[in-house]
Amino acid sequence: MDTVAIVMKAPQELALRRLPLAPATESDVVVQVAWSGISTGTERLLWSGRMPSFPGMGYPLVPGYEAVGQVVAAGAASGRSVGDAVFVPGARCFGTLDGQEVRGLFGGAASHLVVPGARALRIDRAFGERGVLLALAATAWHAIAGPGAAPPDLIVGHGVLGRLLARLTLLTGAPPPMVWERDPARCGDAGDYPVRSPDSDERRDYRAIYDASGDAALLDPLIARLAPGGEVVLAGFYAERLSFAFAPAFMREARLRVAAEWRDADLLAVSEMVAEGQLSLDGLITHHEAASEAERAYRTAFEDSACLKMVLDWRSLA
Repeated sequence: MDTVAIVMKAPQELALRRLPLAPATESDVVVQVAWSGISTGTERLLWSGRMPSFPGMGYPLVPGYEAVGQVVAAGAASGRSVGDAVFVPGARCFGTLDGQEVRGLFGGAASHLVVPGARALRIDRAFGERGVLLALAATAWHAIAGPGAAPPDLIVGHGVLGRLLARLTLLTGAPPPMVWERDPARCGDAGDYPVRSPDSDERRDYRAIYDASGDAALLDPLIARLAPGGEVVLAGFYAERLSFAFAPAFMREARLRVAAEWRDADLLAVSEMVAEGQLSLDGLITHHEAASEAERAYRTAFEDSACLKMVLDWRSLA
């Protein structure tokens, strides 16, 4: 069995290639992908070559961790059935390309995937393409629902992650958070919470600031806006080394928390919220491209500020 996949052969060098797939075992499923999302955080770093080194990093690679599709084959021990609609947060099932190992980092941008059944989350078929947003929703929930976490009263960045953080904050019953955004196209009140340029906000007593921008230079300005004992939560992904001036943090007895990668429980929680109509994923997908136009889609996702979430449609490559 093989698959059509997006392969980043090197930074800013991307192509659709046909790759061999690892044989499915009794605990695996084969998923025919309908849609996948492009991450403007981690995938932008892979595209630019700025991704920090960590285990599994290297080129060539298949990017993507936001895939939605249908199970077309299921092993007897997979716990899934043919026809199940599923969300797949990436895969490591690819063979070699021109004699080189193709890394599955994160491995979701392909027409077909082989993954353990436990890795394929059953979802409501009515989610459709919006299912690609579950990973970001789980990321936001992991930050907010951490042990002892206070919900944000300031969110930095009004992209998809920032919007999901705001929506989930409201679901907890907390007051509407302030959201900072410098891009005029993303400013303006969102209806349930205010969105402002940081230059127009004089407040300096925020107790919980959640950064969804991924800007490593923001720590000092954010610490300066904290109330005594306040916390800065790093919910984005950062390519540069993080640092801050000690004295202002000392004066405020500031706390710093890194919101790690979401867990299966977070993914299940947000999936249930969406299925029950509590969490809306509407208005977050702004752009679509056929998977055959992947290079154009990636450039649009990373270069067009009007693009919140780009979705690739794989159905024509099934």
